Amino acid sequence: MSPRSSLILDTVLETIFRTAVVFSLFLLFAGHNSPGGGFVGGLVTAAALVLRYVAGGTPRIDSVARVAPRHLLGGGLFLAGLTGVGGWLWGDVFLKSVKVDLVVPLLGEIHATSALPFDIGVYLVVVGLGLVILRSLGAEAER
Repeated sequence: MSPRSSLILDTVLETIFRTAVVFSLFLLFAGHNSPGGGFVGGLVTAAALVLRYVAGGTPRIDSVARVAPRHLLGGGLFLAGLTGVGGWLWGDVFLKSVKVDLVVPLLGEIHATSALPFDIGVYLVVVGLGLVILRSLGAEAER
């Protein structure tokens, strides 16, 4: 039995969901220099997915998360692990933060660190785990 939709709930939910996802991306990208990061950003996205689940069940989550959770989990773990191996490639210890300075035509100097790809991997793992939990709870509730 699917829940009845409410115009007010749907309108508020769309606004809150989109705002939460944008805020989680802000936390993700600002995280290695200030509070936030991949874990906190992933939790904010997972909380937004919980709101969608409460409003409409598993079909509402499937409408925004078209990627299988196992792909998010696997991709996030792979990216975080690859970032850790990057320390070895630069002749240091595993998970050592690496800073790369590049000169790109038209853009100028770019300073990049390995913290951001690691945070993106953690973000993907947390969002994937949130999807797994919601889909497993939803499958049991819909029986």
